Amino acid sequence: MNLIKSTGTFSIFVILSRILGYIRDFFIAIYLGSGPIADAFFVAFRIPNTFRRLFAEGTFNAAFVPSYTSELLSRKKKAQKFANSVFNLLVLALLSLTILIEIFMPSFIKLIAPGFSDLDEKFKLAVDLTRITFPFLFFISMASFFSAILNSHNKFAAAAAAPLFLNIILIICFLIIKNDSDLVYYLSYGVTFAGIIQFIFLIIFTRKYFYPDFNFNFQIDKKIKFFFRKLLPSIFSSGVTQINILVGTIIASFQASAVSYLYYADRIYQINLAIAGIAIGIIILPNLTRYVKSKDKIKLAILQNKSLELSLFLSLPATLALLLASEEIVSALFGYGSFNEESVKNSANALFYFALGLPAFSMIKIFSSFIFARNDTKTPFYFSLISVILNIVISLSLFSKIGFIIIPIATSISSWLNGLLLMVFVLNKNYFNFNNTFFIQLFKIFTVNLICLGLFKILINYFNNYFIFTNSYKFLAIILLVLLTFAFYLLISILIKAFKISDIKLKY
Repeated sequence: MNLIKSTGTFSIFVILSRILGYIRDFFIAIYLGSGPIADAFFVAFRIPNTFRRLFAEGTFNAAFVPSYTSELLSRKKKAQKFANSVFNLLVLALLSLTILIEIFMPSFIKLIAPGFSDLDEKFKLAVDLTRITFPFLFFISMASFFSAILNSHNKFAAAAAAPLFLNIILIICFLIIKNDSDLVYYLSYGVTFAGIIQFIFLIIFTRKYFYPDFNFNFQIDKKIKFFFRKLLPSIFSSGVTQINILVGTIIASFQASAVSYLYYADRIYQINLAIAGIAIGIIILPNLTRYVKSKDKIKLAILQNKSLELSLFLSLPATLALLLASEEIVSALFGYGSFNEESVKNSANALFYFALGLPAFSMIKIFSSFIFARNDTKTPFYFSLISVILNIVISLSLFSKIGFIIIPIATSISSWLNGLLLMVFVLNKNYFNFNNTFFIQLFKIFTVNLICLGLFKILINYFNNYFIFTNSYKFLAIILLVLLTFAFYLLISILIKAFKISDIKLKY
C-alpha cells in the first residue's frame, strides 16, 4: 500500500463530497437560515447523519477489518462465511432498531432534542422529519459494511465516492423545489432515497470480493461473538467526536437557533478532519493489522510514524486558518439569504473553538487505529467514555451562564484529553514509538505553518474589503486566498523537506 497515493485517492472523493456538501448547506443557509424550521431539519438530519459518520468514517472498520483481514490471511472461504454471518446479524439488528425507533419517535425526539418539547410546532415537525429520514440509518449502516469489505482489500475509491449521492440528491431537491413550503419534507425523503442508492452502489462494487446471502441459517460462533463484543466499544470510541457533537446538539436544543449555529460550524472543520484523521485512519488499518499479525515491527513503525506525521501536516494549517479567519470563512461560505450577520458571528464563534480541537480530533483517529489493529476496542472505549463524561459535565455546568458556545469549548477540551490518553497508552504499551526523524519533521511542519500563517494574515488584511458581509465576491476571495496560501505551504514544505516528494512513491 502507498500511504500518500491511497490517501490522495480517498481524499479526492472526500473533497468532492465536501464541496457538494457545501453547495447543499449553502442552499440550506439561503432557504432555511437558522430559524425553527432549520433547527427541526438539522435534528432530523443529524441523527441518521451521525450514525452514518459513526459507521462509515472508520468506526465499523475498526471492529470489522482486523477480524475479516485475519480470516482472509487464513482462507478465503472462512472470510466469506464470517462476513455473511455478520451481514445477516446486522440486517436483523438494524431493521429491528429502525422499526422500534419509528414507532416511538416522539419519545426519541424528546431524548435527543429535549429543548423542543415545549415548542409544539417545532417538536411535531422534528418528529415528522425524523420519521422520514430515519430509514437512512439502516441503508447507510449496511453500505458501511460493504465499504469495510472493500477497505480490507485495500480498495478505497468506491467507499469514498458513495457519500456523493446524498449531496447530489439534496442539491437536486433544492434546484427543483426551491421555495416550496414543503421543501424540508422533500429534503427528508431525499436523505432516505440517497441511503438506498449508496447501498445498491456499494453492493455492485463489492461483488468481486463478497456477495451477500441473506438467510436465517447462520452460526454465531466464537469469532462472530468476538466481533460483536468489539463492535459496540468501537462505535463509541472511534466515533467519540461525533458522539460529543451529538451530546452538544441535545444540550443546544434549549437555546433558539443554537443547533443551526453548531451545524454550520461543524460542516466547515469536518472538511479537514475527513482527510487528516478519518481518511488516514481508514487507509492504514488493514496494513497495520497485517503487520501486527506478521510481527513486522519495522514496517509497522514506519507506517505509524508516517501516518501521524501526515495527519499533523494536513491538520495544523487548517487549524491555524480557522482560528485566524473563522468569521471571514463562515461569512464567505454561508453569509447569504436567510443567514444573517448574527448567524455568521455565532457560527464563527463556534467554529473558532471547534478549531482548537481539530488536531486532537485527528490524533484520536490515528492513535485509535494503532490499538484497533491489535483487536482491542475496549481501551479506546474507556478513554472515550471519560472524554464524553467530561464533555457533558463542562457543557451542563456552564451552558446556563455562557450559552451554546460552551459546547465547542467542551468538545475541544475533552478531545484533547482523549487524544493525550491514547498517546500515553500506545507509548507505554510499546505499540508505538517515535522514530528518530519524527520530531525533526514536526519542527519543520511547525516552521512552515508559522510562515504561512503570517502570509494568510497579510492576505486577509489586504483583501479586508472583500470580506464585508454584503460583498458579493467574498466567496471567491476566500477560496483564492486559501488556495494561494496552501500552494505556498506545499512549496515551502518541499523546499525545507517538511514534505518529501519521494514519499509519494514509497510503499508502507
